[in-house]
Amino acid sequence: MGLLSDMVAGSERRLIAARAVVSDAELRERCAALPPVPRLRLSAAGFDLIAELKLRSPALGDLSAQTMDPVARLRGYAEAGAAICSILTEPSRFDGDLSHLRQAATALAPYGVPAMRKDFLVDPYQVLEARANGAGGVLLIVRMVERDRLVAMLDAAAEQGLFVLLEAFDAHDLEVAAELAAERRGRDEQVLMGLNCRDLQTLQIEFARFERLREQLPTAWPAVAESGIITPADAAHVARLGYRLVLVGTTLMQRDDHVQAARELLAAGRGVAR
Repeated sequence: MGLLSDMVAGSERRLIAARAVVSDAELRERCAALPPVPRLRLSAAGFDLIAELKLRSPALGDLSAQTMDPVARLRGYAEAGAAICSILTEPSRFDGDLSHLRQAATALAPYGVPAMRKDFLVDPYQVLEARANGAGGVLLIVRMVERDRLVAMLDAAAEQGLFVLLEAFDAHDLEVAAELAAERRGRDEQVLMGLNCRDLQTLQIEFARFERLREQLPTAWPAVAESGIITPADAAHVARLGYRLVLVGTTLMQRDDHVQAARELLAAGRGVAR
């Protein structure tokens, strides 16, 4: 799995360390004391943006020079119309931290835009951890864990009222996702189905994957195109293919005019959304 193998090991170490400080029972008590999570709202325009706050990219290195004021950047994304802000909390390769998630949740609350914990989660404990730190949703990667553990994490998210961005990389991942979608039909939960076009070994982008695998994405869940969206033309292309959302991180992080960039991506996708 390349990068994912390292991320699994690191995530498991962080899980052990977190449990040594806060037990599962205490974490559940903290979550139970929180107000309900507002449901994710997608635009009637038929196309939405997940804007990502990313301090470091494994492929491109340090991106933090563009993030002197992360709160202002997040507010800009919300004002531009982002439906979700994705917050990296993985520390070793992305310079993330749970404090960034808490900060984001506070900054985004007035806009009604949820913060999503983007990390390499391997246990339901970490889903509750996301909820306790202000998340409205979590990223779950199909191939990160065994199927039973993935189901347990999906169940934990539904129990807490969190939406899930379920991420796939290839046809096998999508087969698993389709089985899960069929099994979970009728449940009161919000799941987005993401397809990431980045090669996990080389970290290169394979944009053609969006079209080649599009018909294999479960139709019950809104489709999300992840990675490789650089220009408004890219956003328009995946919107024509039927993707309901795009997740954009590095492209926005590299732009000083990030608010305008986000608006351009949204406008392009909504112009052709079906």
